[in-house]
Amino acid sequence: MPIERHFDVLIVGAGPVGLTLALALKRFAPEISVAINDVKPLSIPNDERSSALALGVTNVFEALGVWSEMVGEASPINGMKITDSDKDDLHRPLFLKFEGDVKPGQPFAHMVPNRVTLKALIEGAKQTGVEVFAPNKVVECHAGLAVSQIKLEDGTQFTASLVIGADGARSQLRENAGIKTFGHDYKQSGIVTTFAHEYDHEQMAYEHFLPAGPFATLPLPNKRSSLVWTEGTDDVQRYLDMSLEDAALEIERRMGSSFGQVKIEAPLQAFPLKLQIAKSFIADRLALIGDAAHVVHPIAGQGMNLGIKDVAALTEVLVEAMRLGEDIGSEAVLERYQNWRRVDIGLMAVATEGLNRLFSNNVAPLRIIRDLGLGVVDRMPALKNAFIGHAAAAHGGPKLLNGRPI
Repeated sequence: MPIERHFDVLIVGAGPVGLTLALALKRFAPEISVAINDVKPLSIPNDERSSALALGVTNVFEALGVWSEMVGEASPINGMKITDSDKDDLHRPLFLKFEGDVKPGQPFAHMVPNRVTLKALIEGAKQTGVEVFAPNKVVECHAGLAVSQIKLEDGTQFTASLVIGADGARSQLRENAGIKTFGHDYKQSGIVTTFAHEYDHEQMAYEHFLPAGPFATLPLPNKRSSLVWTEGTDDVQRYLDMSLEDAALEIERRMGSSFGQVKIEAPLQAFPLKLQIAKSFIADRLALIGDAAHVVHPIAGQGMNLGIKDVAALTEVLVEAMRLGEDIGSEAVLERYQNWRRVDIGLMAVATEGLNRLFSNNVAPLRIIRDLGLGVVDRMPALKNAFIGHAAAAHGGPKLLNGRPI
């Protein structure tokens, strides 16, 4: 079958990260031809889960013109309270509290329903002329000197100057390119759900460090919260098998009844946790973004934020290369992206690894040390501001994270 089309960029994976890249490229380089492919239909999922989007990420969405479609259903996170205790303790002593705006009128993060984020990105991408090949599957991708040749499951064939792997932690494109990963299984799973509660959270997030791992709640509108509950993988199934009423009582107990009576609104779901970093973020005419490039522990809530930071960096690199007349799929251009993101990803991997090892245990001497450390940080406003500023991802780095056009 003959080659049917040529695109400057083909993005494989139509999740939030892949869609954001497609939209960003078309916003700041309208002349670029962009296609996006996914094995699933490009549609709004029936998903009640939400994600914490850092200020830098909401800056990106604002610069792309889609934040106005999301903010109406977003809930600001105005602060975070951190505790450290045993799961059976009645009292959850507060060791560290972050509070206040990163910038005037701008909290460090917002909770946004996943369906709202995807709806805004899908509509934005279609309006800017992104071509969609979904549902379909890439069955062949061969990188040549000038272009990559791509074949889809339905027989469609085309070429692309650059292919983007945004196809998740089990990336087919990463595997096909022979890129290895390093990391390990945490032998933990993350349990997620949404629940309503008796007392108002006052836009405050809570992270309770328990022996099995962090138990975090993030504020949603109308006295509701999103839960990310880390548990040992061997113990997860018994919680998933609980009735919603029994699971609600377990959540109340682990929260120390700080939210009062709890009612679960969505069935509990669980996913295994691991550290997985690609040994290279690039190959011949290929760049990896999001979970295809890196998966870290959710202890700091940075999964999607790291992926959008990839997008901000890669968009800036590609748009500037196009303006200079460079080949956007060349090794020299892609190396700029990789070099820009390597340090940030490495630091986040080390930080989440260290935090999980330090807090996911019930060793008394370690508890004393970490609680003293939390107390010291709590009494040092400058250090707290530095931590929260880094988490907000709104200082320095790619232009889009600071809300500036490219």
